Amino acid sequence: AQEFEQSRIIKFTPPDACRLELMRFRTRYNGKDLPFSVKAAVVVQGAYIELQAFINMSSAAQISTRLSSVKYCENVMIRFPVPTQWIKALWTMNLQRQKSLKAKMNRRACLGALHEVESDPVIQVSVGTAKYENAYRAVVWKIDRLPDKNSSLDHPHSLSYKLELGSDQEIPSDWYPFATVQFVVHDTCASGTEVKSLGIESDLQPQKHVVQKAFYSFQVEIEKKWIRLDGEDPDKAGNCLMQ
Repeated sequence: AQEFEQSRIIKFTPPDACRLELMRFRTRYNGKDLPFSVKAAVVVQGAYIELQAFINMSSAAQISTRLSSVKYCENVMIRFPVPTQWIKALWTMNLQRQKSLKAKMNRRACLGALHEVESDPVIQVSVGTAKYENAYRAVVWKIDRLPDKNSSLDHPHSLSYKLELGSDQEIPSDWYPFATVQFVVHDTCASGTEVKSLGIESDLQPQKHVVQKAFYSFQVEIEKKWIRLDGEDPDKAGNCLMQ
């Protein structure tokens, strides 16, 4: 700390043979459009709940991927919160052992498609993996890389899961869900702060071992859609009496 106050140079002794993170700080993103957008909606139809989420690559990202310097979004993680009342519907029993419901691959899913409600709860994704993770109390959708190398740049990716709620699993009236999106872009400096020089006591050049990347994190509101059944009034659902 004293050296920095005098010379404005950060000096440190890193541990041997270890990956080192020297500094991390938060900043507001004031650049161009994000590389992809996320839209999510919860559809309620009687006792059935379906969450639909779609990823669309932005036009700016599609242009940049056609250039020589391609930048990919990596370690994409999107978390969709699950109310406490729904958690047991996202677990399955197998040989007397409880385990989290995992996703099935469905590459034919398309934007805005509505599917018939199945008898068993199921999670479907068009790319990546998804399952309920109790640590986050959320369904977590993980994608290694976007744009996906097996899909065209303008192809949307989707996730959906369907649940049949019991009488004790009503939708909380104060539930206003937001999906949390996080990903990493290499060779990018969203904050505008860059390392100008790096030196060590020997003549070796350490620059080739320095990795520069930006971590992005933002939230997307999950839209609520209510499909009324015959004779159903969702505004009066809370006035039911228990017999």
